[in-house]
Amino acid sequence: MGDQSHGKLDLIIPVLLFSLLFHSSLSEIIFEERFEDGWQSRWVKSDWKRAEGKAGSFKHTAGKWAGDPDDKGIQTSSDAKHFAISAKVPEFTNQNRTLVVQYSIKFEQEIECGGGYIKLLSGFVNQKKFGGDTPYSLMFGPDLCGTDTKKLHVILSYQGQNYPVKKDLQCETDKLTHFYTFILRPDATYSILVDNRERDSGSMYSDWDILPPRKIKDVKAKKPADWDDREYIDDPNDSKPEGYDSIPREIPDPKAKEPDDWDDEENGVWKPPMIPNPAYKGPWKRRRIKNPNYKGKWKTPWIDNPEFEDDPDLYVLKPIKYVGIEVWQVKAGSVFDNILICDDPEYAKQVVQEVFANREIEKEAFEEAEKVRKAQEEEEAQRAREEGERRRRERGHDRRYRDRYRDKYRRHHHRDWDDYHDEL
Repeated sequence: MGDQSHGKLDLIIPVLLFSLLFHSSLSEIIFEERFEDGWQSRWVKSDWKRAEGKAGSFKHTAGKWAGDPDDKGIQTSSDAKHFAISAKVPEFTNQNRTLVVQYSIKFEQEIECGGGYIKLLSGFVNQKKFGGDTPYSLMFGPDLCGTDTKKLHVILSYQGQNYPVKKDLQCETDKLTHFYTFILRPDATYSILVDNRERDSGSMYSDWDILPPRKIKDVKAKKPADWDDREYIDDPNDSKPEGYDSIPREIPDPKAKEPDDWDDEENGVWKPPMIPNPAYKGPWKRRRIKNPNYKGKWKTPWIDNPEFEDDPDLYVLKPIKYVGIEVWQVKAGSVFDNILICDDPEYAKQVVQEVFANREIEKEAFEEAEKVRKAQEEEEAQRAREEGERRRRERGHDRRYRDRYRDKYRRHHHRDWDDYHDEL
C-alpha cells in the first residue's frame, strides 16, 4: 500500500504543476505602471510645444488627499499647458485574445477644460516628439469642459482613420480617484467599467461607424393590403337595444314642487325644471372587442445590407508598442496612476480592489481638505467685507469734510467751490 500511495503522489504533483503553469499561460500582464521609484527610466517626456512655451510638466506625487501617501502617480503641474509623456511597452497584438486597458485618474483641480485620457500607440514613435498629431490605435478616458462636456472617450483606429464610439458616455467629475477600464474581446464585443462597475457594453459592429451595418431597413417594402393592424374593432354581434333612441336627454325634475305663491294666471302653467336623464347614455356605439385578425403594427422589415462586408479582424488593433498621456488642461492638477495593459479582466478588478482598500481614507482626507478650504474662503470673504466697510466709512468722512470746506469757502468768497474748479 505504501508503495502504491507514493506512486499516486508522484503522478498528482506533476499534474498540479502543469495545471498551474497552464493557467498562468492563459493570462499575461503586458504592461503595469504604479509610478514607483525609477518610473522616469521608463517614461519619456516629449518636447512637443516646448519651443512655444506651452509644454507642461509632470510631478511625482500622491496628491493633496491620498488614501496612501506612498502610492504616487504623476500629476499635471502647470496651468494652460499641453502635457505629453509616453512609455515603451513590449510589442503585442490583441488578435485572438482579450485586451484590457485600465488606469486611474484624480482631478484634484477645478479643471474647467481639459483631458484626462490615455492612448495606445502603434508603429514607430519618436517619443521626444510625441504630441497631439501622433497617430494612435486607442484613445480612452475622460474629457471635461465647463458644465456641458463630461465625456468619456473611446476612440478606435481602423485602417488609419479614427472612429469615436457613438454612445454618449459620461465620466466622473468629483475630485476623488476613479478607475476607467476598457475591455475588448475577440468577438468584437466590449465593456466599459468605472470603479469596477460596468458603465456600458456592446459591439464594435453597432457602436462604431467603422463598417456598414449588417442589416438595413427594406425601403422598398410596403405594408400588405391584407395586413390588419387594428388592435380593437366594433363587435359585429352587438346590437342597439330596442327603444334606445327614444330615451330623452333630459327629464322633468321629479323632486321639484310648484311654489306656493305660483299664480297660473300671471305666470302661466307651472312646469318642473328639466334635469339630465340618468338613463340617457348618449349616442349608441357598438362595444369594442379584440380584433381576432390583428397582426400587430406593421414595421419595415430588416434585410441583409448588400454593402456590408465582414472583417473578422475588426477588433484587432495594430501591434501596440507605446502607451502615452497627451492632454491639454486649462488648470493643472490631475494625478494619473495604476496604468495596466493585460488580457485578464479579473486581474484588473483585483488592482482596483487593492487600491480602493484605502478609498474611505481618501474620502475623509478630501472632506477634511474641503472643510479647511471653505473655512479659508469664509475668512477671506469676512476680511473683504470688513475692508469694504472701512473704505465706505472713510469715503463718508471725506465727503462730510468736503461739504464743510465748500460751505466755508462759499461764505468767505461769495462763490461756489465747484464753479471755481470749473474755471481751473
